Amino acid sequence: MLTDLDKHSGTATLNADVCIVGAGAAGITLARDLMLAGVDVVLLEGGGMDFENSTQSLFDGRNVGMEYYELEHSRLRFFGGTTNIWGGRCIPLDPIDFKKRDWVPHSGWPIDLGVLDSWYRMAQQTLELGDYRYGEEIWQEIADSAPDFSEDSFRTLFWRFDNMRERFSWSRCADLVASDRVNVVLHANAVHVQANAAGTAITHIDVQALSQDTIPVKAKHYVLACGAIENARLLLASRDIEKNGIGNSSDQVGRYFMEHPHGRVGRIETKNPYDLWALFRKRFRKGDTDVAPSLVASEALQERLGVLNSAMTFKLQRDPDVGVSLNKRAYMSLKHNLNPTKSGRLLWHSYRNVRAFLQRHIRLPLERARVRFGKAGLYVMTRAEQAPNPESRVILGNELDHFGNPRVELDWQLNAQDKYTVRILGESLGTELERLSLGKVHIAEWLKDSSHAWPVDPTVSNHPIGGYHHMGTTRMSEQASSGVVDKHLAVHGYNNLHVAGSSVFTTGGWANPTLTIIALSHRLAAHLKNLL
Repeated sequence: MLTDLDKHSGTATLNADVCIVGAGAAGITLARDLMLAGVDVVLLEGGGMDFENSTQSLFDGRNVGMEYYELEHSRLRFFGGTTNIWGGRCIPLDPIDFKKRDWVPHSGWPIDLGVLDSWYRMAQQTLELGDYRYGEEIWQEIADSAPDFSEDSFRTLFWRFDNMRERFSWSRCADLVASDRVNVVLHANAVHVQANAAGTAITHIDVQALSQDTIPVKAKHYVLACGAIENARLLLASRDIEKNGIGNSSDQVGRYFMEHPHGRVGRIETKNPYDLWALFRKRFRKGDTDVAPSLVASEALQERLGVLNSAMTFKLQRDPDVGVSLNKRAYMSLKHNLNPTKSGRLLWHSYRNVRAFLQRHIRLPLERARVRFGKAGLYVMTRAEQAPNPESRVILGNELDHFGNPRVELDWQLNAQDKYTVRILGESLGTELERLSLGKVHIAEWLKDSSHAWPVDPTVSNHPIGGYHHMGTTRMSEQASSGVVDKHLAVHGYNNLHVAGSSVFTTGGWANPTLTIIALSHRLAAHLKNLL
């Protein structure tokens, strides 16, 4: 069933067993599982079927901390959400990510990896990622082998790629629209979450289109699934019962905002830069699935040196002091000057397909030639874990949006451990490469100063600041004093309000979050089914 509030007249209440706010990977996964379980669902999407400037502008806000992407451009507000331009990179979190680490303050989930194992496997099937294997055994399957790093230093894990474009787009969700169990409501901007007088349950959620009156949505259970920034904003802005916002009696909502910061670790001096790069090149084809290796610090190394769970990749490129190449400038111009409408995304996907073809069939001899003629050097980059930091947070600003609600301000902050981790991992990699007679690492200059500064280097990657991975802000915890939701993703103190998505991550590891988001959504759907 489909309802578009832009074309809807009247203020009749919408009713369901479960109301889900946000039609991205988390919300759509939840809605589909609940539909198949015979549960009536209202799925609210603030945008329409495709990109619209008027709706997208509701994501506007201010960065008041470290340099970050413009908030309006860091996520998408239409059906399918940011997965409409997602690169498809998937891998589970590591076992250590769930553990309480003595050297990482505020670490430790209230669940462990074993709790999520079966849900990860279900998410694997959802994304059609092939075998549920991500470890070093894949080297043999792609007829290659990694350098013989010592077991207590580094290991290789492999990303798998979802090769279906826009898996959660409108065109791929006809089953939801056709179902009598699901009411997909477009242009339904959640403007207020109404708690009961006791602050123990939600009575309804008010939604509104840009040009229509407010409509209440009533359900037995409610799920916020609209991203780490919006989940926090909606809870903080709903403050008529709890003066600091729903679930915020301990001032935890909005805190612990995390990203995967990107940066240059250093330059590798080696006799054979091409060979080492080719081994860790961007992608290998394995059957119907692409895989890509990443070098990850072992648990033993992390504990011994007090570092975070971060990953490194290798890149052949010209001297970064020369600046961004013409090819990359063209790509970034195309990416940022095109609105992500259907036609804009088609052009972007076509460009990426051409790049992928060239990388698969032409890049290896081209890169070999560049190295031979001294046109490229070998560098190591990081996709780092950010230490959970209560001072890194989403807050409400003074500027109001179209509906009179405060816009967000993002105060993204890194700390000393974040930068220390990258430097120590670079030095450890250098030690291993020298032991194996493969070369040495010259640590990047920015890692040698004692400040927390993390400069943005546009030559690092197409995403020079971070992965657009918004995590934390409604973190999972045993107690309300240290987080926002419990192990079943229910907001502490509320019997019918849950949160889905990476905002519930207690720590972020280095793994791209989407596979974990979908696994947690499958688990939450089963939990809600049992409650109902």
